[in-house]
Amino acid sequence: MTPHISVMTSPADAQHDLIAYLDFHAESGVDATLDERPHDRFGEADAPAPAPRRAAAPQPARPALPPRGEGHAPSRPAPRQTFGQSAAAKPDEAASDARARARAAGTLEELEAILRDFDACPLRFTAKNLVFADGGPDARVMFVGEAPGADEDRVGKPFMGRSGQLLDRMMKAIGLDRTEAYVANIVPWRPPGNRNPTPQEVSVCRPFIERQIELVDPDLIVCLGSPSTQTLTGTKDGILKARGRFFPYRLPNREVRALATLHPAYLLRQPLQKRLAWRDFRLVRAALDGKA
Repeated sequence: MTPHISVMTSPADAQHDLIAYLDFHAESGVDATLDERPHDRFGEADAPAPAPRRAAAPQPARPALPPRGEGHAPSRPAPRQTFGQSAAAKPDEAASDARARARAAGTLEELEAILRDFDACPLRFTAKNLVFADGGPDARVMFVGEAPGADEDRVGKPFMGRSGQLLDRMMKAIGLDRTEAYVANIVPWRPPGNRNPTPQEVSVCRPFIERQIELVDPDLIVCLGSPSTQTLTGTKDGILKARGRFFPYRLPNREVRALATLHPAYLLRQPLQKRLAWRDFRLVRAALDGKA
């Protein structure tokens, strides 16, 4: 018989392992715990702090309900509306409000300030930071992704994690860096758990990215991934079919081109597709040099 060996763990080691376990999940994008019953996270965040517990007072006896068919049916209390629910319930009104606010911005600084005060998109209340942009606002090329991830949400700038490091290497391969490019996202707040933004969330945020592009006024827009490509160009094609193609994009005073390519996060999952992205980035260089 094999003897049983007991391994004793000190309280300090157990605490260290628990902290490392929690850090791993936080870095992976986990921002909420789950149990066997559903929770209204918006309602919990907006709910007042619980009052101190007191001794239970005797409850008065409930009045007897009238027999079925007599009197009026008891009215149900109106559901409590929490922040962000108005935008979810009326996306058209939220998008209209976003268009009006975006048009009022005369500079990128004003647009960023307007976004910080904009509360019609529920993502604002679950994200840590507004992720507005990075790079040079006078750049000739603008890269547009989909939405921030955990690293971007923590830092407050787009493409700060592994996909951002890959994007930097891809730009460097064609002679660009962050000072010579402007980087932004369709949605400026991180969706919980790194999920994809919903069509309603994209619709509400779209006027802001369109105004952001107008204020930057780039010569070339590079759409990183399918959501960015479909939102800005109107195509219904998937990214593998759309990539490597130029689409017209209308600015207030001129028409520029938008090039569809693969998102760096996709390339991290499918490294064999980097060869396609390299072809697309060579087109970026050729377009900036007036050769494509």
